[in-house]
Amino acid sequence: MSWDWQVFCEDTITREATPSCFGQGGDITYLDWLLSAWGWTVSVSLSALLLALLVGSVIGTLRTLPNRPWVVRAGNAWVELFRNIPLLVQLFLWYHVLPSLFPALQAVPGFVLVVLALGLFTSARVAEQVRSGILALPRGQRHAAMALGMSTAQSYRYVLLPMAFRIIIPPLTSETMNIFKNSSVAFAVSVAELTMFAMQAQEETTRGVEVYLAVTTLYVISAFVINRVMAFIEQRSRVPGLIAAGGGGH
Repeated sequence: MSWDWQVFCEDTITREATPSCFGQGGDITYLDWLLSAWGWTVSVSLSALLLALLVGSVIGTLRTLPNRPWVVRAGNAWVELFRNIPLLVQLFLWYHVLPSLFPALQAVPGFVLVVLALGLFTSARVAEQVRSGILALPRGQRHAAMALGMSTAQSYRYVLLPMAFRIIIPPLTSETMNIFKNSSVAFAVSVAELTMFAMQAQEETTRGVEVYLAVTTLYVISAFVINRVMAFIEQRSRVPGLIAAGGGGH
């Protein structure tokens, strides 16, 4: 079997080769399309990650509040709801069901709905990690903060959460990589990310091997960059002896 990587230099309309592999004057090559799809994948992933970190941190923190059983139960319900419904089902609920119940959502772009579905789905997993990180800390951390006159909110903001996030960086690394891979569900609602590009480009060019290898390479590169960035953050934020101390906190 012969491979033809020149397919990426072809115009998507005329299928004629271009000298630079990049379209000019409004023309688009398959390489242009591929890079644009990569950009959409990165945009969906980063936006969903920010939403997941924000919501997940709040829910995870609420699940550790002392003497607030109803808040803890509400947080647990959130986690169980979003963690136990498949991501693709949640996406279809956001895209097909909720707009019929709330017509205002019909004007919301598919990109935003994908970010909401992926972000909230992942927030349940982040919430569990934040909760575990807080509970892994020695109980003396909370008591010391309260003894210094800090309120509950201040003890979480200045003591517990900064330490907990240092503990959970490794699982957050895996979750960040999972978000990037899970963004492939966006093709189901016509967001032009990498998976959608691969499916359509393969049909148009019949060069499935080249197309899917290129897409796979971009996924691998993205995952490698995420891994290295998170490893750098973990190294720079590590507190010596934190994990060992946390082991005796229960």
